[in-house]
Amino acid sequence: MTEPEQTPSIEITHGQPTEEELAALIAVVSDAYVRESEEAVADVPHVSAWQRTQRALRRPLRRDIPWGRFSG
Repeated sequence: MTEPEQTPSIEITHGQPTEEELAALIAVVSDAYVRESEEAVADVPHVSAWQRTQRALRRPLRRDIPWGRFSG
């Protein structure tokens, strides 16, 4: 299940930036955010030929069935 995308928000707490400064800030932060989100992908695990052809583990022994023909 994927999480809904959240848009980043910027809050100016000090000073009085101009419109040009805000535009530059938004451009730089947006570009950094896009690059980071593109690079943040999960690596596909490498499966070797040995792992692909490997037998599965055997099922556990059934203890309710006697071992030999002459038991019991």
